[in-house]
Formats: sequence, C-alpha cells, structure tokens
Amino acid sequence: MTNTLKTVFFLTLLTILFLWIGNLLGGTTGMTYALIFALVMNFVSYWFSDRIVLTMYRAKEVSETEAPRLHAIVRDLAQRAGIPKPRVYLIPTPHPNAFATGRDPEHAAVAVTQGILKLLDERELRGVLAHEIAHVRHRDILIQSVVAVIAGAITYLAYMARWIFIFGGGGRDDDRGGNPLAFLLVTILAPIVATLIHLAISRVREYEADRGGALISRDPLALARALEKLHYGTTKMPLATANPATAHLFIVAPLRGGGMASLFSTHPPVEERIRRLQALARQMGAG
Repeated sequence: MTNTLKTVFFLTLLTILFLWIGNLLGGTTGMTYALIFALVMNFVSYWFSDRIVLTMYRAKEVSETEAPRLHAIVRDLAQRAGIPKPRVYLIPTPHPNAFATGRDPEHAAVAVTQGILKLLDERELRGVLAHEIAHVRHRDILIQSVVAVIAGAITYLAYMARWIFIFGGGGRDDDRGGNPLAFLLVTILAPIVATLIHLAISRVREYEADRGGALISRDPLALARALEKLHYGTTKMPLATANPATAHLFIVAPLRGGGMASLFSTHPPVEERIRRLQALARQMGAG
C-alpha cells in the first residue's frame, strides 16, 4: 500500500471513529453536533495554526540580507518543487531541528533553529529544507492539522461521554438496550485508538516527505546523513520548550524518547528512514 493510500485509509478510519463516538453520545443529533464541532475546530486550525506555532517557538522571520544562504537554498528548492518560495524563519535555540507550517503553498513558511545551522553542512541543510518543501507541496501541514483536530475532538467527546455515563445514568442500559460497561470501555479506548491513528498518519507523512524531499534535491544521501546527525543532536539536546501537540511538525522528534515512548512517537525510526533513503539513492544512481 502506498503512503498516499495509507494516509487516506487512516484518515477515513479516524473520521468514522469520530462520527461513531458522536452517534454513541447522542444518536444522529450527537453525530451532527460532532461534525459541526470538528468543522469549526478545523477552520480555526486552518487559518491560525501557522501563526500559533511560530509564536510558540519565538520564530523570527529573517530577510535575504540577514540569511542569504537560507533564502538561496529555499528559493532553488521551491522552484524545483513548483511552489511559491515560503517565508523563512529562524528559531533562537541551540537545539538542531526544522519544520514547515502554513495552510497551503501560497501561505507557507519554513523555520530552522540556530542549532541546525551550526550542525549541518550546506548539502545536508539542503536535504533538510527539501524535506520541508516536500511537506509544503504535499499539503501535509493541512492534513496533520485536520488529523490532530479530529483526534483531539474524539478525546474530548469520549471524556464528555464518560462524565455523562458517571453522572447521567451509568447504572442502567440506555434506551437502545446498550451495555453501559461496553459504553464506558469504548469511551476509554476511543482516545487511545484515535491517538494511534494520528501517530500512524504522522509517520506515513514523514516517510513521504523524506522521499519527496530526496527527489526534489536529487540527493537522498545528504538527507540521510542529516537525519543521523539530527537524531544524535536532539537526543543529546532535546528542545526544552517543545510542545507534544506540535512535535509532529519537526523533521526529527524534538523530545527525548525511548522504550515505550518510541511506540507513541510522531516520527518513524530514524534507522528505517535512513535505510529507505539509501535504497532510494541506489535506485536513483546517486552517490
């Protein structure tokens, strides 16, 4: 199954789960309210998520005079990808990382940390920025925002349903003959399932951005080396101000993880990402 088909499958599954929880909570009316709730939250996320995340990390837009190297690389990669040149931001932290944001290619931005500029050489930095340009071209920021909102809404509805169960008649079956214990179990498991689907979509989109970025830059091995360096750098210096809700935006997970935490990571294993990029390099005849 291709990455695109996987994304469609998981997003459909997440939407079905969302509507089912709404129906469980309030029948057809509950499902309708759940859909309206999701649409409103998606509208807010669509229009304001980029400004929110850039402000959260104190990202400062830099001009071509301030960062000619960055602007030159971003301009060239954007032209290769066939999209408008995104705005360029710098994040004041020694933590090495980067992300893209914006609701569409016409309103996109790429942000890099001071740490990544010091850690990577120009070829590796180009590979990272190509990855972010691929996210923009694939509209991954919009996809991830929609997924995050639906998953969050499922968690909220399930939380509300549990309180209704506890205080509004948990000791008896509902009018449709449902089992209240089964109802309670569903409301507990639904947020977990939604989270796992959200993480699965995030990992699929990272693989696709790796591939897309490598094709844009024509240099898969540069991105592979960059990922290796960034994985080591972020492990030694996790981003202290990182918010788990925005961790999926970064090219590598900004928070230290391991053991059980890796099962709930927004990113696929770096080793597997590198292996795929090396395989792609062989296919492309790159050295």
